[in-house]
Amino acid sequence: MGRDLHCLTLHAAADGLARGDFTSVELTTALLDRISSIDANIGAFLTVTADAALSQAAAADARRATGEVNRLDGLPIAIKDVLSTAGVETTCGSRMLQGFIPPYDATVIRHLRTAGAVMLGKTNMDEFAMGSSNEYSAYKVVRNPWDLGRVPGGSSGGSAAAVAADECLAALGSDTGGSVRQPAALCGCVGLKPTYGRVSRYGLIAFASSLDQVGTLTKDVSDAAMLLGAIAGHDSRDSTSVDTPVFNYLADSDDGLHDLKIGVAPQYFGKGLAPSVGSKVREAIGTLVDAGATEREISLTHTELALPAYYVIAPSEASANLARYNGVKYGLSDVNASDVDEMMAGVRAEGFGSEVKRRIMLGAFALSSGYYDAFYLRAQKVRTLIKDDFDAAFEQVDVIATPTAPTPAFELGSKLGDPVAMYQSDIMTLPASLAGLPCISVPCGFVEGLPVGFQLIAPAFEEERLLRIARLFERFRGDMEAPAREVDSL
Repeated sequence: MGRDLHCLTLHAAADGLARGDFTSVELTTALLDRISSIDANIGAFLTVTADAALSQAAAADARRATGEVNRLDGLPIAIKDVLSTAGVETTCGSRMLQGFIPPYDATVIRHLRTAGAVMLGKTNMDEFAMGSSNEYSAYKVVRNPWDLGRVPGGSSGGSAAAVAADECLAALGSDTGGSVRQPAALCGCVGLKPTYGRVSRYGLIAFASSLDQVGTLTKDVSDAAMLLGAIAGHDSRDSTSVDTPVFNYLADSDDGLHDLKIGVAPQYFGKGLAPSVGSKVREAIGTLVDAGATEREISLTHTELALPAYYVIAPSEASANLARYNGVKYGLSDVNASDVDEMMAGVRAEGFGSEVKRRIMLGAFALSSGYYDAFYLRAQKVRTLIKDDFDAAFEQVDVIATPTAPTPAFELGSKLGDPVAMYQSDIMTLPASLAGLPCISVPCGFVEGLPVGFQLIAPAFEEERLLRIARLFERFRGDMEAPAREVDSL
């Protein structure tokens, strides 16, 4: 069994530890060995904290010997490199923060440490979380474990690929416009974006502050529920954190869906959606209907405006948030510059990659004098219309079902020359992000050997409902016949 430990889910590993089938040190060693053997071909990790992980695992085994453990104790997890980790380099996938070692933990990291989780390391990502393919990392690209010539999605591509390649049991990511859900769909794992405000953003390096949310990438829905229960909750250090009860997301659910009304919007099944992906998602909806749910057509009228609205709002907020990176306090600096202006200009030119510069310029323009009303203010009004569409829909249905991504994973480099085509990779995930709603992507099949994701969207702070329905879908879907992953041939 030792060589198969890396394949376990969180809850299966927790059960194995509780039974004494293996120790946390053995489990952690198996995953570190897996990282060592394959990650040079995947590129999922930027930093591997092997010594610290083994030390944490040994401490978890010692606690278990006394009986003082909880469900996550001793379970190895990976962390997206956008979250501050005390004493461990945090780069945000950028040369701007190369060598930056935070003096504090993000709140979600503190929660995981309190729960006894083992941190394997920091995962690769698109620079400052800006990207849909994980090709914008300043350090290396990430490859999809199913096909090493294809992207894993972004910006949490390292976390998704690490989960899909069995290099960790689960991982944290961040989702601004789909950065957890889209890579989850492309890599064939489960990606959960909680309601905006459900999970603290303290210590999450900001991209777009009104959109950013910490999310989870896991091997199944039960693991997503398990991990959300550990990281959710109010935090006084985050002014956007909402003080609302955290439920037992792992509570047993009934076997039926007879009272469930599923909303299906034609706006998500039109132009841009690969027919083969649409067919798999329709089959997934059919699975819920066959189990007793009722399908109801709804209209989300302003969905097509989500993409342009997002690419005004998010870059505008990014241009303000990234102004702090000027070479003065931390990160990249230039001690040879003749004056402050030369230093700041040089540091920002060298420290930021092409996509980050593009979005900073877009945002600065949208916020500039004479253009604020025409662009940023108008985009915020569109955002309100999108939210109103969802509010009206949820008066008729319990959950909304859509594709997660319009296509399966695309080839590396195929969209780098066309930013608009790259941005359209998130067209299915952006509307719910603008509305601040909880969403989950669950695998629903394969197209030409590549995974397809099924997205469910629930009303704000209804993660309990969302996870219950997703778990039931997973149960009624059953085990999927999966093709061979290319990573398995390494």
